[in-house]
Amino acid sequence: MPFRIPCTRLLEIDARRICLIKPSALGDVVQMLPLLGMLRQRFPTATVSWVIRRDFAELVTGHPDLTEIIPFHRKGSWNEFVNLLATLRRRRFDLVCDLQGLFRTAVMTVATGANTRIGLESSREGASLAYNCVVSDSSHSVPAHIRYWRLAEALGMADHPRLAVVPTTLAERLWLVERLSSLARPILAIHHSAGWETKRWPVDKFAEIARRFEGSVIIVGSAADRALADRLIDAMQTRTQPAINLAGQTTLKQLAALLGAVDLVVSNDSGPMHLAAALGTPVVGIFTCTSPNLSGPEGTKHELISTGVPCAASYYKRCPHRGPAHLACLAELPVERVWNAVMRILARRPAAKSA
Repeated sequence: MPFRIPCTRLLEIDARRICLIKPSALGDVVQMLPLLGMLRQRFPTATVSWVIRRDFAELVTGHPDLTEIIPFHRKGSWNEFVNLLATLRRRRFDLVCDLQGLFRTAVMTVATGANTRIGLESSREGASLAYNCVVSDSSHSVPAHIRYWRLAEALGMADHPRLAVVPTTLAERLWLVERLSSLARPILAIHHSAGWETKRWPVDKFAEIARRFEGSVIIVGSAADRALADRLIDAMQTRTQPAINLAGQTTLKQLAALLGAVDLVVSNDSGPMHLAAALGTPVVGIFTCTSPNLSGPEGTKHELISTGVPCAASYYKRCPHRGPAHLACLAELPVERVWNAVMRILARRPAAKSA
């Protein structure tokens, strides 16, 4: 175990070369974004690098407070990982923050050779052995967005504005205008998928929300979500206005531009939900196996709806129950509760957005 330093020393620490280690997942990456502006304010002359999964790197490309992106290939070869470790060693970082807290990121942390290596109490797989400073009150019992901000608090920057910046180019802005200019407001974006089966509220229920909505509807998602999105489109054929299916047809930056411009988002607990919320768009977040308190976005403009089954917020990726109890969390959450949340957001809607 490395020599521990009191985290109170972080209030006085200076750094010239900083490394953030947070490869995934998308929702966590999004909730990390406010740390970049905080670090730039706290260490105005330092370089800031971020070890991030290759498929998420686009989201932070061009960020004004980020010096370097170090891509990580989660399913890469052993040689690729060794080369990554060598890169981290060559950068000669003096401050490293591992906010992933897994064995592989702990190995990255040690490889840097940094004098100050910070982690969170939520780390697992023995990762805490790599740190010489563990930020207090940062366990899994703390909401994720607060847990990451504990780093800012430890650095004396608790009052810094929590601003998530996703830089976009003229190309993304022109793409957005082309997609939205002919659509009637309000515009609802639906993200119907999720990485876990226990997070996927049924497609027919999303379709009912879309059928009731008096405005434009856009379906978003990854290429892997396209087939499910096609089913969703088919299930809402009675809409007077056809929905637009953009699942698998946007880059991450296009998705960010879109989610920041629509009027509201209805989504399972997912990366796109967090991305929309971080960009200031109200979300109706659907929580079945996860907790809206621990995993939901911050802010009061959102409506976070959770199921009422006994095993709610159990964080099972696959349902452990059989028979009638199998995926009961998805069946128990009715359309009416989600629709009422949509109506509450619409009632609070300010002047219409423009693309």
